[in-house]
Amino acid sequence: MERPWVFLKIAVISVMVGAALTGCAVGPNFRRPEAPGVNGYTAAALPEETSAAPGNGGEAQRFVLGRDIPDQWWTVFHSKALDELIRRALADSPTLAAAQATLREAQENVRADIGGALFPTVDGSASAGRQKISGAAFGQPDLPGNLFNLYNASVNVSYSLDFFGGARRELEALESQVDYRRFQLEGAYLALTSNLITTAVQEASLRGQIRATQAILTVQEKQLDVVERQFQLGGVSRSDVLAQRTQIAQTRAALPPLESDLSQTRHRLAVLAGRLPVEADLPEFDLDALQIPQELPVSLPSSMVRQRPDVLASEALLHQASAKIGVATAALFPQITLSGSYGSETSRVHDLLSGGTTVWSLGGGLLQPIFHGGQLRAERRAAVAAYDQAAAQYRGTVLQAFQNVADVLRALEEDANALKAQADAEAAAREALDLAQKQFELGAVSYLSLLNAERQHEQTQAGLIQAQAARYADTAALFQALGGGWWNRAPEN
Repeated sequence: MERPWVFLKIAVISVMVGAALTGCAVGPNFRRPEAPGVNGYTAAALPEETSAAPGNGGEAQRFVLGRDIPDQWWTVFHSKALDELIRRALADSPTLAAAQATLREAQENVRADIGGALFPTVDGSASAGRQKISGAAFGQPDLPGNLFNLYNASVNVSYSLDFFGGARRELEALESQVDYRRFQLEGAYLALTSNLITTAVQEASLRGQIRATQAILTVQEKQLDVVERQFQLGGVSRSDVLAQRTQIAQTRAALPPLESDLSQTRHRLAVLAGRLPVEADLPEFDLDALQIPQELPVSLPSSMVRQRPDVLASEALLHQASAKIGVATAALFPQITLSGSYGSETSRVHDLLSGGTTVWSLGGGLLQPIFHGGQLRAERRAAVAAYDQAAAQYRGTVLQAFQNVADVLRALEEDANALKAQADAEAAAREALDLAQKQFELGAVSYLSLLNAERQHEQTQAGLIQAQAARYADTAALFQALGGGWWNRAPEN
């Protein structure tokens, strides 16, 4: 009787031979693109620090080249309400949940390919049948004994030798897809946190603008009362009254769009947090509750391209395209398959495990493409073209990344200048208002002049709020442009 271990030895030897023969893989070995050899992001050197302005958000900001970014970078604004909102959003966001599921799918596809491509497949099979054979095929008459049952139980092994590395290149491509999905997840994480911050800043700005507009409207209505009394006394013309009413109507007309923008901003904030607008219990944000970070990390250009999720995702696609060239190249070469089976075959089911019923087979197959009408070489040329496309897209992504960082660095510098100018304008308007109040108390100016000074002061306050909001939003944009610090996140257990 043949012993089972004989067949197992044959299978093990076959796998060992296959492993010995798979020492090389055709196609290019992927090399990461080198980072651009530059030391900065903008043609003009950055100042050591930005301009400073009095009031909230007016502190000078210093650019620290080479400073690393914390993973929870939004904490630099020192807002407990913002921290809590982001924590809830990271737990409930459907966008992140979808990206996480897509990553798990890619990881399982790699595990499936490892099992199917790098290891032999082993299957157990069993069959039972009843059949009748004709003796005519052997020159014999049909006999009653030609009708019988047949039972079979066996183990089948098949292994494709990856001699030219096609399976390994396919696995490499799938692993690159995992990297791509992982960096897409990091990109979604970064986009969500950044959008939450900029939306919260926008809400705070809109609330401030609404308050300033309402204050201007109050002043204008007081002015209208004065003008109407002057008109009744014959001190002004009818056109002066109409002009004041027109100004009030224009100010009132500015409120509904601001209220609508505030409602839409709140709705967007709820959706970003993974909640329905009707059920979202969200904090209200105010610019006075935020702090501007005085030190801004600026990653080295060589580090930035190794940190931004979109650049790394594009690099993963380039790696995948490189591996696909190897897959297409390996298809031009022979494919070798080893197979074998071991089992028992008998006409009585209770004899399957008895001696004398053993059957086994061992074989090998070779498939060498000879003529496919140019299909295989065309597919390889297409893979090379796809790699060239991925390389061009990678370069474009890097260029866009450098533009993003350069834009936001210059924006921060100009934001500081704009905030200083607005703060100076507000200070001048406040000083003019103080002077008008003192002159009014002494009877040197009219009440109408005092109201004009109040209105001008409120208008400069509205401009100051917008300048403050721009500075907070662009500070968040810098952290986003540099990658957001995801590489410093503690690994999950």
